[in-house]
Amino acid sequence: MTTILASSDWHHHGWFWFWPLVPLFWFFLFFLCLRLFFWRGRRGPWGYDRGPDARAILAERYARGEISHDEYRERLGHLEA
Repeated sequence: MTTILASSDWHHHGWFWFWPLVPLFWFFLFFLCLRLFFWRGRRGPWGYDRGPDARAILAERYARGEISHDEYRERLGHLEA
């Protein structure tokens, strides 16, 4: 009976060396869930780069003198609405 149990043991068929992959799989799955649900709106290496902010572009154009103060306030009001 011991030979039957020993021959049917799963680690004798080469699967024993894959046991470190099971915790790595769960760690990867946990990290993926965190990445998708909590870090979605961030910029930088872990977030999506949405490009420059519209308010910053508008402020730069106003600072360079491309648009007047009234036009700046009007366009800023459209962004906030």
